[in-house]
Amino acid sequence: MLQRKLGLAQATAINMIDMVGIGPFITLPMVISSMQGPYFLYAWLLGAALSIVDAMVWSELGAAFPEAGGSYNFLKAAYGPDKGGRLMSFLFVWQTMIQAPLVIASAAIGFAAYLAYLLPMEKYEAKAVSGAVVILIVVLLYRKIESIGKLSVFLWIGVIFTLLWIVVGGVWHGNFLAPIQHINDGLTVNYAFAALLGNACVKCVYSYLGYYNVCHLGGEITEPSKNIPRSMFLSIAGISVLYLAMNISVTSVIPWDVAQNTEHVISLFMYQLAGKTAAIVVTVLILWVAFASVFSATLGYSRIPYAAALDGGFFKVFARLHPTKQFPHISLLVLGGIAFVFSLLFKLKDVISAILAMRILVQFIGQAVGLLLLHKKQPKDFFPYKMPLFPVPVILAILMWAALFIYTDSKMIIAGLVVIATGVLVYFVKAYINKEWPLNKD
Repeated sequence: MLQRKLGLAQATAINMIDMVGIGPFITLPMVISSMQGPYFLYAWLLGAALSIVDAMVWSELGAAFPEAGGSYNFLKAAYGPDKGGRLMSFLFVWQTMIQAPLVIASAAIGFAAYLAYLLPMEKYEAKAVSGAVVILIVVLLYRKIESIGKLSVFLWIGVIFTLLWIVVGGVWHGNFLAPIQHINDGLTVNYAFAALLGNACVKCVYSYLGYYNVCHLGGEITEPSKNIPRSMFLSIAGISVLYLAMNISVTSVIPWDVAQNTEHVISLFMYQLAGKTAAIVVTVLILWVAFASVFSATLGYSRIPYAAALDGGFFKVFARLHPTKQFPHISLLVLGGIAFVFSLLFKLKDVISAILAMRILVQFIGQAVGLLLLHKKQPKDFFPYKMPLFPVPVILAILMWAALFIYTDSKMIIAGLVVIATGVLVYFVKAYINKEWPLNKD
């Protein structure tokens, strides 16, 4: 049985290192390029707003269902454990077996991309590095949860130090406020701006994802009704400020029209500030952050197939715990194996779009709608955490996720829909064999 050993500090650290990862360092030039102007900061503000609104949904659900598996439990309860909840929770686990390895692979690919600043590599050498990162992460996670909590805090310190160094470097340069002063230069609010903002926000949201990682570890969090919501809001508040400050800092040194075309923008930023040695050191720290992100993401996702299998909603083999270390080792090994393959096959831009396309409909929109259904079925005191102005944040979250889905790459939207459709087919085959809803005789 999983043990509650992770406190507020450890839960927040796990969230934050999952959120940061390689994301903001590789998406910074992508976001600027998508916005095509100095007003790219609006995309980061919108990403923060979406995260805060969506975290209210996660907080109500996470505090009410503090168990391993996160959205699996939320969807099952919301749509009926003996009815539609069976299908929705199965679809979530089904798409998790694809998108979770994509998340892990994206961080590993980003790690290899930044390592190329220090060690120029050919294509296949970079793939070997990303694959090796995934393998090392699985090895490190092959241990008890309390030691993982301590390691998470250690990795978190490196994450925060890196971001603060970048921010302080820009402040020290003396031109820190310039990007804010020119944020509206050339800005015209119209449909074209909205389209640019939507495309840029896809990259920003990728960098914010992870604030809910604590929900996947719900069965291992102490005082979950308090610590799950608190860890999410603390994570989003801290990371939002750091992301905005980092973007302002970098573009106060490197003009936005130069930064948008620079693959190793942080390394170049530090090179201009303090020379080659500083650029090397900050690149090493970014690699630390990327590695920490793979660690956190793999930890959280490995609990989802385990929770579903333990509940009878997924293949039984995933319910096995390590006989002495008491963690879901089969789930960890399978997700790690798929992530290893993905890290060898895909490009980073494709992975970012695919991650969002596969998650928005079933997970983000699905559980927001599910929360509305739960409020109709359950008394008010059922939810330990109560969001302000309910149901306004839920409706806002649904509308914002739907808009983001529209602006995701069309090929990845199709791929995401194919994964969902295949999952529905597999579920009905499973339901027919096991005589489950809606093919049972009851």
